[in-house]
Amino acid sequence: MKALVFHTPKKVVVEEVSDPSIENDKDIIVKVTSTAICGSDLHIFNGFFPQKREMILGHEFMGIVEEVGKGITNLKKGDRVVVPFPIACGSCFFCNHKLPTHCENSNDNYGPEGGILEQKGGALFGFTDLYGGYQGGQAEFVRVPYAHFGPRKIENEMKDEQVLFLTDIFPTGWAAVDWADLKGGETVAVFGCGPVGIMAQKAAWLKGAGRVIGIDILDYRLEIARKTANSETLNSKKVNVVEVIRSMTEGRGADVCIDAVGMEADRNFVDKVTELVMMQGGSVDVMENCVSAVRRGGTITVVGVYGTKYRFPWGQIFDKGLTIKTGQAPVQAYIDELLQLVNDGKVVLDDIVTHSLPLKDAAYAYEIFNNKEDDCLKVILKP
Repeated sequence: MKALVFHTPKKVVVEEVSDPSIENDKDIIVKVTSTAICGSDLHIFNGFFPQKREMILGHEFMGIVEEVGKGITNLKKGDRVVVPFPIACGSCFFCNHKLPTHCENSNDNYGPEGGILEQKGGALFGFTDLYGGYQGGQAEFVRVPYAHFGPRKIENEMKDEQVLFLTDIFPTGWAAVDWADLKGGETVAVFGCGPVGIMAQKAAWLKGAGRVIGIDILDYRLEIARKTANSETLNSKKVNVVEVIRSMTEGRGADVCIDAVGMEADRNFVDKVTELVMMQGGSVDVMENCVSAVRRGGTITVVGVYGTKYRFPWGQIFDKGLTIKTGQAPVQAYIDELLQLVNDGKVVLDDIVTHSLPLKDAAYAYEIFNNKEDDCLKVILKP
C-alpha cells in the first residue's frame, strides 16, 4: 500500500510499504477514505518529538472496515467508522474513569511519572515510539487496536469531511472549553486560530460563552475564525493583546484563556537562543500571555502541546489564583455527544478545510501547512 512515511525531520515521503494485518483478536483493518494533517504531526516533522525509525504518520483518519479480529462483535466488514486518535483498551483504571489518553495497557512506555523521553501515557496513532510506535492513518490502510472501544460507526450519508474532525480537533477544542466549566456569559479568549483554536471557539459558543475572542498573528487565519466561528479577533503582531483584552473586559481580563498553540509559538532569534540555553523545546510565550490576559480567579486551559520542561510564571499564577487544566483530549469520552451535535446540525466542522489533496501529494501538503503557505489552515488527504 501507499503511505506517508516520516524518515527524518523535514523529510516525509509517500512510498510503498507493507499492508497492515490483524495482530490481535480485537484489531480491525480500516481502508482509509479520508485523513488529515494535524498541527501535532508537525511536532514530529519539525523534530520537536524525537523519532529515530521510519514511521507512518497521522492520527486523524476514517474509513471502511476491511477486516475484523475474532474478538470484535460491534463492527463488521463494510462499516464506515471514525477513529479517535488515542489508542485505549477500554477496561483499565483510567479508561474506566473516562481518561483514555492515560490508558495503562496500550503503550509499552506507559508510566506514572510522565516525562520527556519515557513514561508516557496511553498510545497514539502515528505519534512516535514514545507513544506506542503504532503506525498512523496517512495511508491506504491502517490497523486499529482495541476496536471494541475506539471506532464509532457513521450510520448516515454525511460526507467524510463533516465527521472526520471528530477524531481529534473538535474533541480537543471541546475539551479546552469543557474543562473551564462555563456557567454562561463568560468571555473566552482563544490564543491560536489554527484548526484546534477555531474548534475551541465554536465549542465556546455551544457551551454558553457570552463573548469569544480569537488571537493569532496571521490575518488569513483570523479571517477564517471570524467567518467560521463568529469570533472577534485580534492580531497579536499589531496590538498589545493583553491590554486590549483588559480594555474589553472592564480592566479585569478574560474569564477563560485557552492556549491552543503550545511550544511552537512564533519565536524570534533571542527566543531560540534562550531555548538552547535552557534546553527546552519551543516557547512558552503563549502561556505567559494567557496568564496575563486572564482575570484573577480565572481559568486557563492548555491544549497546545508542550514537550519538555519549562519555566512558567508560577508566582503570577499563584497571586492571581488561577485554575489550570491541560492535557490531551479524552476523545472516547466525548465523541458520542459530539457526533450527535453534528447530526443535529448544531455545529459545522468542515468549513475550516482549505485544501483537499490526494495522498500522493502529502509531502507537499506538509510543506505548505508547516510554512503556512497558500493560506493553508487544514488539509485533508484522500488515499
